Amino acid sequence: MIEVFIAAFVLFLLAFLFMSLGYIIKRKSIQGSCGGLKSIGVEKACDCPEPCDARKKRMARDDARKKLLEQNRIL
Repeated sequence: MIEVFIAAFVLFLLAFLFMSLGYIIKRKSIQGSCGGLKSIGVEKACDCPEPCDARKKRMARDDARKKLLEQNRIL
């Protein structure tokens, strides 16, 4: 009986290890199989009328990156 418990414990540890390695390497968070809130048309998780400061900075950085890519595009 204890062997089954140890085997299951090791299996779960390996699963967590591989998920964490995937996050560390790809910097992509774990997603559900349904695609999350965006698949049902919800753009953000909170009900705030205006994005927080951190989200504003991230959006500005993404917009600047897109603009830079468009300016330096070869094709």
